[in-house]
Amino acid sequence: MRFKALSATLFAAGLLGSATVQAQTEIQWWHSMGGALGEALNGLATKFNASQQEYKVVPVYKGQYPESMTAAIAAFRAGNAPHILQVFEVGTATMMAAKGAIVPVAKVMTDAKEPFDPQAYLPTVAGYYSDIKGNMLSLPFNSSTALFYIDRNKFKAAGLPPVPPKTWKELIAVAEKLKAAGQDCVYTSGWPAWVHIENFSAWHNVPIGTKQNGMGGVDTEFKINSPLHVRHVAMLGDMVKKGLFTYAGRTNQADSKFQSGECAMATISAGALAGTIKAGKTDWELSFLPYHDDVKGAPQNSIIGGASLWVMGGKKPAEYKGVAKFLSFLSQPEIQMEWHTTTGYVPITKAAYELTRKSGFYDKNPGRDMAVKQLTLNTPTENSKGLRFGNYVQGREVIEEEMEAVFAGKKDAKTALNDAVKRGNEILRKFQAANK
Repeated sequence: MRFKALSATLFAAGLLGSATVQAQTEIQWWHSMGGALGEALNGLATKFNASQQEYKVVPVYKGQYPESMTAAIAAFRAGNAPHILQVFEVGTATMMAAKGAIVPVAKVMTDAKEPFDPQAYLPTVAGYYSDIKGNMLSLPFNSSTALFYIDRNKFKAAGLPPVPPKTWKELIAVAEKLKAAGQDCVYTSGWPAWVHIENFSAWHNVPIGTKQNGMGGVDTEFKINSPLHVRHVAMLGDMVKKGLFTYAGRTNQADSKFQSGECAMATISAGALAGTIKAGKTDWELSFLPYHDDVKGAPQNSIIGGASLWVMGGKKPAEYKGVAKFLSFLSQPEIQMEWHTTTGYVPITKAAYELTRKSGFYDKNPGRDMAVKQLTLNTPTENSKGLRFGNYVQGREVIEEEMEAVFAGKKDAKTALNDAVKRGNEILRKFQAANK
C-alpha cells in the first residue's frame, strides 16, 4: 500500500511538473542576424527565458532581411506566422500598410498593461516607427546608422597620419596615397543605396523624394536624380575605375572586407562593430560619414537603419501578453546597454544611453557613442527625418541595379539615376494603387 501510495504521489508530481512545462507559452521570434550579432541576439532570448517561467522566446534565423520578410508574409497567409518579426527599416511602409497582418506595439503593450512610454525612446528612433498620431507601430531594436571606419594600421603602413578624413575630397586624396603605397582595397561600402543615397541625402539635407520622403503620403515620387546625387554617384563610379573604391555588394558584404583587414576604409553599419571586434584583425576607428564640404549646411544628421520588431496578427491574448513582457524586457536600460556595448547598435532609450555614459564606457572606449552623436548632430529636417516609401525593398533594388551599372561603366550617373527614378516611381504607383 505504501508503495502504491508513493507511486501515486510521484505520478501526480510528474503530471504536475509536466503540466508546468506544457503551460509555458512559446513565442516565435524570426530574425535576420547571424555571426556575432546572432549570438548576441540569442543571448537576449536566453536571459529573458531564464528570468521567468511563464514564457519561452524561441529565436529563429530566417535569412537576410528581404528573405525573412517574404517568408513571414507567406507564413501569415498560411496561418502560421511568428509572433515577432524583425523587419529592416525600408520595409516599414509596407508593414504599416499590412492591416490585419500586424498589431501595433502600442496596442500590444496597453492591452497587456505593460509600462510603455514612447517618450522614453530616442526621438530620432521612435518617430520613424510611429504613425502620424505618435502611436508606436513597431519596437525599435537593432537601430543603427552608417558610420565611417578606418584601419589605422593601414594608414601607418602607408606613412599617413592614422586620422579619418572628414570630407570626400580628403578621402579621395588619402585613397590615392594608400593605393600608391600598395594597398589593394582602399575603400569599400556596405548597403550602397542606404549609405550613398538615403544617408547621403539626409547628411547633405537634400530630399530623396517628395511628400517628406514618403512620410507624408503614398503619392510620393523619387528625387534621387538631383545634380548633387548625380555628382556623388559619378564620383563613386570614377573611384571604381581608378581602383579607389572596391564594390562589395548590395548588403553587408563589405563588413567582412573591412573586418578581415582587406580594406583600409569602409562606410558600413554601426552594427558591424561587433564583428569587427570579434575578428580582431584591425586597429579600427569610427568617425562621422564623409561629406561634400561645398554643400551648404552639411553635415546635417544621418538617419537610422537596422530594424525594428513587428508583432504579427492572429495570435491568442495569452501569447500577446508574453510578447509584451519580452518587448518590455528588451527596453530595460540595463539590457539595452548590454546590447549597445556588445554590438555597436544604438541604445534605443534615453535611459540606456545615459546609463552607458555614466558607466564610463564611452570614456574607456572613445568613439563608441559616434552613432548617437551622428544621428542627433542637428535637429532633423524634412529631408533628414528618414524615409518611408512603399514597396521600398523593390525600390531599393532598382536603385542598386542602376548604381551597379555606373560602377560597371555601363551607364553614366545621370542616365542611371534618371532610370532609377522612372523605374522606382512605377513601383510607388503600384503601392499607391493598392493602398488608397
